[in-house]
Amino acid sequence: MIIRIMAKIFDGMLLLIEILFLILKVFYFFWESIFTMFIPITKRSVAGEIVLITCADHGIGKELAIGYASLGATVICWDINEETNYQTMNEIKMMGKGAVYAYQCNVADRKEVFRVAEKVRKEVGDVTILVNNAGIGFCRALLNNSADKITRVIDVNLKSHYWTLQAFLPSMIEKNHGHIVAVSSLAAFKGVAHGTVYCATKSAIRALMEAISDELRIHSKGKSLIKFTTVFPTLILTGILKNPRLRFASIMKGLTPQEAASLIIDAQRQNFRERSIPSYWLSISRLLGLIPNKAFNCIYDFVDFGCDIEN
Repeated sequence: MIIRIMAKIFDGMLLLIEILFLILKVFYFFWESIFTMFIPITKRSVAGEIVLITCADHGIGKELAIGYASLGATVICWDINEETNYQTMNEIKMMGKGAVYAYQCNVADRKEVFRVAEKVRKEVGDVTILVNNAGIGFCRALLNNSADKITRVIDVNLKSHYWTLQAFLPSMIEKNHGHIVAVSSLAAFKGVAHGTVYCATKSAIRALMEAISDELRIHSKGKSLIKFTTVFPTLILTGILKNPRLRFASIMKGLTPQEAASLIIDAQRQNFRERSIPSYWLSISRLLGLIPNKAFNCIYDFVDFGCDIEN
């Protein structure tokens, strides 16, 4: 009887110690987070890394390829459009930026992703930084969406992340070295009218990145050195949004693909887990998520940010 009581007391003391230790760790990481908000994080070098970028033939993807090549990385351009993808590669070669390769690949096709990934592995090496940038979208009422259009957006925007992760993550895990970057959207935090498919895929990307990061943390018992960065751009002038509607254009002006790519590379090099573009929108989105839904709708209607239905 006494032994049982002593055992319970001992277990209770251990639990109390665990709780106190947990509180200390929470406070530490809380203040660490505040500290990094004011002290610039050192950007780590990407020289010598093998960076694969999906949808590299134009827009943000092309600028990402140029940016990483300028920093001394070996760049691999993937795109379904072979001609424009090779144009990106040739432009980088003409700049004398460094080693660059181009491969035609439909990232929505799992078999093709694995086939081309194996070719990359043999001809270039193991990818150490994967940038899942491919994305398409349209603004249309849900009931007017065709099955083919819905499937295409989900395949490119979301399923492609699963296929590239399955293709390239194993080698990163084996070497305990790598970085996954996913280009989502600020639409991940707020579903908007006529964006029922696009917003859903971008929100799912955020959940996927959180889940796979936690999965590696648990399976490795906290020893995984693989990093994950999800970026949430606002309005980028790439043409994907055909009919943008913006009341205060001077305040919420769009960024060029070059500006966006530079900020994405910075977010990866500084190991941000999540980063909006521009950076302040992530904090604003989280704060707006705390207010009542009707109040949020009033603010949203006042700003009048969205997209009109495409023809």
